[in-house]
Amino acid sequence: MSSQVSQYIRDNRQQHLDQLIEFLRIPSISALSDHKEDVRKAAEWVVESLKGAGLTTAQLMETPGHPVVYGEWSHPDNTHTILVYGHYDVQPVDPVNLWDSPPFEPVIHDEKLYARGASDDKGQTFMHVKAVEAMLKVNGTLPFNVKFLIEGEEEIGSPSLDAFVSEHKDLLASDILMISDTPILGKGKPAVCTGLRGLCSLQVDVKGAKGDLHSGLYGGAVQNSIHALVQLLSTLRDEEGRIQVEGFYDGVIEPTEEEREGYKKLGNYEEELKSELDVSELFGEAGYTAREHTWVRPTLEVNGIYGGFQGEGVKTVIPSLAHAKITCRLVPGQDPDTISELIEKHLEAHTPPGVTVNTTRFDKGKPFLAPTDHPAFKTATDSYEKVYGEPALFTRMGGSIPVVETFDQVLSIPILLMGFGLPSENFHAPNEHFHLENYDKGIETLLTFWDTLSL
Repeated sequence: MSSQVSQYIRDNRQQHLDQLIEFLRIPSISALSDHKEDVRKAAEWVVESLKGAGLTTAQLMETPGHPVVYGEWSHPDNTHTILVYGHYDVQPVDPVNLWDSPPFEPVIHDEKLYARGASDDKGQTFMHVKAVEAMLKVNGTLPFNVKFLIEGEEEIGSPSLDAFVSEHKDLLASDILMISDTPILGKGKPAVCTGLRGLCSLQVDVKGAKGDLHSGLYGGAVQNSIHALVQLLSTLRDEEGRIQVEGFYDGVIEPTEEEREGYKKLGNYEEELKSELDVSELFGEAGYTAREHTWVRPTLEVNGIYGGFQGEGVKTVIPSLAHAKITCRLVPGQDPDTISELIEKHLEAHTPPGVTVNTTRFDKGKPFLAPTDHPAFKTATDSYEKVYGEPALFTRMGGSIPVVETFDQVLSIPILLMGFGLPSENFHAPNEHFHLENYDKGIETLLTFWDTLSL
């Protein structure tokens, strides 16, 4: 990386941060229909940002849902192409009362940028745009052709992107795909993510009597839908967290002993995690460490449960309806449709008397595991080490980026997950933030990677 490019980044740091803050002010919540126009506004902002960075093509491309942003810069002498993926949509902000500052009024405090989307994923995607801008403004060219694919539905499972990628396979053809939407291992501890868990999600609706009933007139004679739902949910896991759905673990690919030994060398994570989360004990499936619980083991979690009277005081009713929302994080060897079907069969078989159960499927995504023998992975670890002064490790991530597996299947190119967030940055939670130390080092790492990559 040339000193002139580094100087450009330093000279324009405040201007770039102001631009990022402008981007973060847009409440592009893809899950809420009230924010449909805000999502589109964010997409249009990305288009203008790509144009400002010097890309020759930057445009909105429509989908059945929110639009995709596509950008491109190419030179006839370049023989290789890098595709950069990111997303401009963000999670809802509830509960908003737990935010220390308004989620769409970004603030910098203690060298941390607080806002919804700061780390996931507007901040990390923005870094790629600025790295490209710096090279084009200073050098007038890039060592590779570059394409950007920035979507607006990642936080709702990318429902439109599978078809988009398949339909535009030729347009997206590249030699390598880069994504920055994952965390590093910890402060000053860079990591290349080599695996993602998949996802399936369901809503469970339990119905009892035709309407809410007076608990004095009918109590004890009819089933209470909330009691029935709690009873039903309790059949899904045992006391140690092992999932009791028949067939749930069939086909699960276990980590190798070499992998497990490598995780042990990362140090004791349990005490650190308890301290970070302010809990006295951790919980998880017997026989696995906390890292393995979150990286290589599947889960089934109840994310929400509701029904009956929610207001102030007491209302003596037997609720007719009760609801729960469930998500599963899946590992290699599991298919989201198969797992959803197995859960539905389990719920049907264990439905208590006096109620009916209905399920609705929502977001899904397949797990992903990357081979690491491609030269780009060595370039990535070397780039991290040069900037951070510490060797970069190969890790997995417990979260999901559903479209990654689609990219793998359709484009058949190496996928490099080079993230710069920290696990403690509250993505999906109140007070999401991004450490500016990793914003600065992240751009420098990306520039080093681009400058030294050989395909």
